[in-house]
Amino acid sequence: MDSRSALFSFPDPYDLEGSRSLFLQAIEENVRFHYNACPEYRKIAQARGFSPHPLQTERELAELPILPTILFKRHDLRSMEGKKLLITATSSGTGGTPISIQFDMGGLFCGLRMVLRLGRYHHFFSPIPTNYIVMGYKPRRDNHTAAVKTAFGATLFTPAIRRRYALLYRDGKYVPDLDGVIQAIVSYSQSSLPTRFMGFPSYTYFVLHRMEEQGITVKLKPGSKIMLGGGWKQFYAQQVDKKALYALAKRVLDLSEKDFIEFFGAVEHPILYCSCPNHHFHIPVYSRVIIRDVHTLQPLPYGCPGLVNLITPMVKGAPLTSVMTDDLGVLHEPNSCGCGIPAPWLELLGRVGLKGLKTCAAGAAELLSEVKL
Repeated sequence: MDSRSALFSFPDPYDLEGSRSLFLQAIEENVRFHYNACPEYRKIAQARGFSPHPLQTERELAELPILPTILFKRHDLRSMEGKKLLITATSSGTGGTPISIQFDMGGLFCGLRMVLRLGRYHHFFSPIPTNYIVMGYKPRRDNHTAAVKTAFGATLFTPAIRRRYALLYRDGKYVPDLDGVIQAIVSYSQSSLPTRFMGFPSYTYFVLHRMEEQGITVKLKPGSKIMLGGGWKQFYAQQVDKKALYALAKRVLDLSEKDFIEFFGAVEHPILYCSCPNHHFHIPVYSRVIIRDVHTLQPLPYGCPGLVNLITPMVKGAPLTSVMTDDLGVLHEPNSCGCGIPAPWLELLGRVGLKGLKTCAAGAAELLSEVKL
């Protein structure tokens, strides 16, 4: 078993100290692979004076070549070709050009192990048949967005009896069907089985708000959950406080704060971050997070806000080892949450616009402009 497979088979998904040497070895092997297999990645690395070498400490992770997510919008970077790439995942592209990433078989198996371990840890799995409300896109053969794949995959945590989607494909485009979702919620509430919601928090809020406006309240069965992922995206201006959403769900569905589960991830960094009982995203063994100064890109200590740099050895299809997102966040110290999970946790503060990202990540943008890919 190679180090990547061993890392994603590690028994405790939040034992960062116990898995540290394995993680560093997997990163070194991943970087070396991309350096040899992807000419564009090698040019970027050489422009920074970087070459693959064994990593002794986590501090050295900050020296890895950082690829901003905007790079993948402009260039199709690959480290593998043809039949070795099995699945394509695409970002929603709500902020402009979508990003398309191809995944290798080994990476997919690693992802499956990750989901199984985190699912067991957080008690997502249940043998009880469940009704699902998916606050997202109804799958289509030509829709490869990661949001569709993730939302559908979450409906496999339990035996799915029925699935009702908030976004339906009509006349060549997706349109919201909030009234249809409300009808399904009322119908599911009369069932003896639990109901799980999965998808965008924006549409979850819109549906619950409309139900309250119409005077519709239900009492969902025990075991029902609201699972949120994907952010507010183009509805950022309508974003409400989490506490307000929890209170709304209590009034309309009779679900409490403990029934909420949140997810964070990105097509360029396909690691599953799951919220703990305190609604914090703890860093699993499969990744590391560096917060970087918005002006200098230098690593910042715990508690300081900056750009979120995500690191993982999961993917070989494209050089995604260390990516710079357009998220702003704060990394909090280990054992500071109070939920019992020892790993540090990531607090997301919001996103910067594309113009802001170019300014903040000036060093990375400058580098890429000098490297002819």
